[in-house]
Amino acid sequence: MTILAIYAAHEHASKGRAHPEPPPTGHRGEYQRDRDRIVHSGAFRRLEYKTQVFVNHEGDLYRTRLTHSLEVAQIGRSVCGALNLNESLCEAICLAHDLGHTPFGHAGQDALNDCMKEFGGFEHNLQSLRVVDELEERYAEFSGLNLTFECREGILKHCSVRNARGLGELGRRFLERQQPSLEAQSANIADEIAYNNHDVDDGLRSGLLDISELKEVTLFARHHAEVERRYPGLGSRRQIHEVIRRMINEVVNDLIATSSERIASANPRSIEEVRAASMPMVSFSERIAAEHLELKRFLRERLYRHYRVVRMTSKARRVVRDLFGSFHDDLRLLPDEHREAAERLEAQEGPSGRARAVADYVAGMTDRYAILEHARVHDPASVS
Repeated sequence: MTILAIYAAHEHASKGRAHPEPPPTGHRGEYQRDRDRIVHSGAFRRLEYKTQVFVNHEGDLYRTRLTHSLEVAQIGRSVCGALNLNESLCEAICLAHDLGHTPFGHAGQDALNDCMKEFGGFEHNLQSLRVVDELEERYAEFSGLNLTFECREGILKHCSVRNARGLGELGRRFLERQQPSLEAQSANIADEIAYNNHDVDDGLRSGLLDISELKEVTLFARHHAEVERRYPGLGSRRQIHEVIRRMINEVVNDLIATSSERIASANPRSIEEVRAASMPMVSFSERIAAEHLELKRFLRERLYRHYRVVRMTSKARRVVRDLFGSFHDDLRLLPDEHREAAERLEAQEGPSGRARAVADYVAGMTDRYAILEHARVHDPASVS
């Protein structure tokens, strides 16, 4: 059993839940309870059919938001275990961080943000918080999942100042430029490591990236050369997996070593001293940070802006815009429970409430459900 560092997130010092509950019985702790509630939520199951880079129907082996979240959690736990931080809290944050993501990845998010501009905008991190605080309907005594403050703090990686003002203590760090827990910092960088390195794998599998192109990238080139030297004649799939495995291993080890040094230098005596720090303590070395940024920029130019990806994201934006516009204009097109939610929020908050309820419905869709709903609403030949 890992003995937690003094500056880790300790359950006995948790800021608790919005709705007080008796402590969990048996073998579970508070953060394990958070993790279990996330895994059993409807929003978590829907991640199986939400885009990472490739739309769900394009192939069975590409990452989805669900497999991505599992990979993030695996990396996050490894980092926290090495740093004597709370692995269960980090795992819960990692598993929940994409619960508010729209269908069709960032293209869907951008389209929904455009639709919501005059109603407060759309931020997927804020939507993830909205999912766990309000939208999940599983418990008799409260809406949402009633997660601990520390888990909710980690889910909210980014937040505009305007929205932070309405979040009370949870939004205070964005106004006062404070840091989240080290577990949340670990989850944030685990997310970057997972999507950078695994998008390389999916990009090569799809044929949109080529190894000759990736040899321009320092991190990939170094490990590819080493794998070729040690395993001449290795099959292409095994070679790619070996290279990516080594890339992840190097950046994770660098993250652990650099973070250990930064934490020792700062010498925080509590989680509150971690929050009061001017900069995050979980970080890469300058060299690895530069190489990881180089890889990120390469993927943005060569994969995310590849014409085949752009064609699909263009269609995705149109589907999201059409769905939002149609439902917002005529609430009668919504399923009964979502129509009732929109009418209730409109009565409480006016036009912005109506729009937010429509955004909740659209954001909660999987890729395939959004495509089917678009056909049902917009295609005269579609059977409802």
